[in-house]
Amino acid sequence: MTLQQLKYVITVAESSSFTEAAKQLFISQPSLTKSMKELEDEMGITIFDRTNKGVSISKAGEEFLAYARQVNDQASLLEEKYKGSRGIKRVFCVSTQHYSFAVHAFVDLIKKCGSDNYDFSIRETQTYEIIEDVARLKSELGILYYNSSNKKILKKEFKANDLKFTELFTASPHIFVSKKHPLAKRSSVMMEELAPYPFLSFEQGEHNSFYYSEEIFGTEVNSRNIRVRDRATLFNLIIGLNGYTICSGVIDEKLNGKNIVAVPLSAEGNMHIGYIQNNKTHLSRLAEMYIEAVKKYGSVYDGK
Repeated sequence: MTLQQLKYVITVAESSSFTEAAKQLFISQPSLTKSMKELEDEMGITIFDRTNKGVSISKAGEEFLAYARQVNDQASLLEEKYKGSRGIKRVFCVSTQHYSFAVHAFVDLIKKCGSDNYDFSIRETQTYEIIEDVARLKSELGILYYNSSNKKILKKEFKANDLKFTELFTASPHIFVSKKHPLAKRSSVMMEELAPYPFLSFEQGEHNSFYYSEEIFGTEVNSRNIRVRDRATLFNLIIGLNGYTICSGVIDEKLNGKNIVAVPLSAEGNMHIGYIQNNKTHLSRLAEMYIEAVKKYGSVYDGK
């Protein structure tokens, strides 16, 4: 077993494809497949399940992958200490709901890690996919929220997938609207005042239920509902249609633009924002650095 093979395992697991992993690793697909088969024979386990639809991490492979990431992270620290920027490539992936603070923390992580050799990924995606990404070890962390309405269902999903949720901060409900919106300059708004305006939300695919919604109180909106997949589209529609979305209130002009403002929503219930991790793994140094960066932004909105 070599460090190179462990790196191969991590890359194949994250891409779910020997072909794609080979491209990322700049080696031939047959060479990668041969190396993984040799590693499986040496370890006496099946790390990847092969099907005509691609590859997926096996149950035994999930535990092996957790150890591989730890060893890779420790090797990176050693090479960073004695080789400086010539160390091995540092790898980190986080899946998140559509939060600007998650993106800011990601930027801070890249700047702070001080390496010229890295492969980082941030996936702004659907709630269920966040859970699935972390359960399958595709992402080391998942950033999402729960409240009193969806807590029971999400906790059940966390337990079923052997995940642990750790709260980072609490946010009170707000709406995002255009600066030109009739309610933009209000100190707060009531739910009933939103009825005349289109409600924008993030589409959740096959799991488009209230429990997986990113928008707190999403079931209490009127009949004018528009679902989107990305943040830029959502903000463009908010401006173009005089619409709104319900959110945490965490906003940043650099990412969200100067034409969007947050207005407090007079409704009971808070968003408990935190991260999930797989219980089979220990957090890498990069994951810990990212969490600290998220806490820094969250503390601004948590009254700390």
